[in-house]
Amino acid sequence: MPRIHLLDRATAELIAAGEVIERPSSVVKELVENAIDSGATAITVEIQSGGVRFIRVTDNGCGILREDIPKAFLRHATSKVLTPEDLGEIGTLGFRGEALASICAVSRVELLTRTREDTLGSRYEIHGGEEKGLDDAGCPLGTTIIVRDLFYNVPARMKFLKKDSTEGNAVATLLDRLALSHPEISFQLVREGQRKLHTPGDGKLLSAIYGVYGGEFGGGLVPVESRGGLGNLAVSGFITKPECAKASRAMEHFFINHRYVKSGTMMAALEEAYKNSLMTGKFPGCILDLEIPLGMVDVNVHPAKLEVKLSDERLVFNEVLNACKGALSALGNVTMARDAAGRQSRLSWFELKNRPLAGEQQRMTPAEYRRAAALPQREAPPRERETVPPGRPPAPAPAPSAAQTPRKTTPAAALLGDDSQGAGERYRASIPKREPPRMDRVPGGEPPAPKPAPRAPVIEGPAPVPKPPELPAMRLIGELFGTYILAEGEKELFLVDKHAAHERILFERLRAEQGAGGIPRQLLLASQRVSMPKDRYGALVQNLRAAEEAGFGIEDFGDGSVLVREVPSILDAGQIEDAVLEMAELLLKNHTRLDLGFYDELYHSIACKAAVKGNRFSSREEQQKLLDQLAADPGIRNCPHGRPVMIAITRRELEKMFGRIV
Repeated sequence: MPRIHLLDRATAELIAAGEVIERPSSVVKELVENAIDSGATAITVEIQSGGVRFIRVTDNGCGILREDIPKAFLRHATSKVLTPEDLGEIGTLGFRGEALASICAVSRVELLTRTREDTLGSRYEIHGGEEKGLDDAGCPLGTTIIVRDLFYNVPARMKFLKKDSTEGNAVATLLDRLALSHPEISFQLVREGQRKLHTPGDGKLLSAIYGVYGGEFGGGLVPVESRGGLGNLAVSGFITKPECAKASRAMEHFFINHRYVKSGTMMAALEEAYKNSLMTGKFPGCILDLEIPLGMVDVNVHPAKLEVKLSDERLVFNEVLNACKGALSALGNVTMARDAAGRQSRLSWFELKNRPLAGEQQRMTPAEYRRAAALPQREAPPRERETVPPGRPPAPAPAPSAAQTPRKTTPAAALLGDDSQGAGERYRASIPKREPPRMDRVPGGEPPAPKPAPRAPVIEGPAPVPKPPELPAMRLIGELFGTYILAEGEKELFLVDKHAAHERILFERLRAEQGAGGIPRQLLLASQRVSMPKDRYGALVQNLRAAEEAGFGIEDFGDGSVLVREVPSILDAGQIEDAVLEMAELLLKNHTRLDLGFYDELYHSIACKAAVKGNRFSSREEQQKLLDQLAADPGIRNCPHGRPVMIAITRRELEKMFGRIV
């Protein structure tokens, strides 16, 4: 295990943050991060009275050498940084050496620890910064720190604490984030004597997500895996399907090198990937981890290390954007009914996968039964096979857990005798190596990418984008309520919203035509005069070039009106006035920044007005043409306003509704 030493003054001043313990969650954060840095695979946090009266953090990490224990509670005492050069590549969660000194100054602290080389552990007490004793003690491998009576000697800080329930919730939120960032570690939270959190620590990120947020959130996720981009960056994790979006940004979780951060760059990239796929007022959820070379990120810019400084924010933005867009494009056209209808009326992936076989009707022909009976063991029962989403390969076999993977450690004697390495390098070499989190298959998502080969320092070219699944062969049934097209697949009933699907097709066509050199126009036989309020009129006549690029030929007619001579070819005569008025409204709102967002909003409006309307019956030829257009573009999943264009109800779900299976 690494040795603890005092930093010299020059190095200490570079990282000093004046660490102040503000509340119980601040204590838990520092202690748990130290436990993670020690190589622990199991961490238990116990709190009482919201953590004000009692906090205990137990880990099975490398422990602390007896002679280093008193030194660990001094300011700027750390095993992770030695020289100013080490600050350029910080690979640990903690590094300042201020946390333990700050904690013991405002509480009663008891420490129990034992290293692998020692047969007997050590017990150390320090109250309010005053040592009370260092004795032998019997204890397991690792470290246990107990913090009692927080702020007992600083009543001025005590009065700023909130209710015990609020402080306890802050600790629980912190543990949730740490569990998501380190799925290879088993986390437990015991709150007021009751276990509130327990993750398996099997190295599977999806297992940690289910442990923290349960099946409702975990069942609506899409895996993200992008490696091999420029700059040696990698993005992994999960994002929500568009139909499972949230009412706020509370479920957006970002990590850089397994450290929870608040990153405006990553948030902007995520939401850009969902552009034109979410309803107004909805936000995506995610658990995304960005692996970036240590030299490209500075974590020493915020006292709580929640904000970091990136050397190339544009590169990070593009990498996260491409990774998320690739994951979303792999979803294809179809939205499953259980996702679109809400949690109350859908079965989660976990429930579908783990329901018992008893009482279910299994269809087998006599020949199939005889073949099955002749085999000593089948690969999987029919029930299990039917739960795999159509068009997807079966889930891969689970990889060995982190606990089954042999770990290599560096003997302390070898570390102490080598002064040629930096402190950070020696510290990282001394900690047991963990496997990176494994990406697990989720419903509607692609199987995880195979483990990548070791990457060169710089790899040219972006990571390949997953190909969307193709629609299965469908037989047109007819039309329902003049709004929905019904089609039959091999094992699904498909319902297509005519207006939403046609609207998205037209929207994508307009964007493609603008990028290809211009939107096709039609010359009006009789120019149409459109009058509008003076503010909108002024915005429009000052930006006639923008109207030209959007496919309109417009002249200033004076006195608050314009003359429309040309319009995009997809518009009908009765839609021209509304489209021009809406364009003037958008120009008034965005006239200082006519970026792609302006044209997207405008194309939303044009496509919505030009698309086939609901409650109007279409001919069978028109219905078939719309299905063919959807099949030709598997990436169309939502209309520009975020509504799904195609919903699938499986045969199994229908038969459950009718009681044919249990």
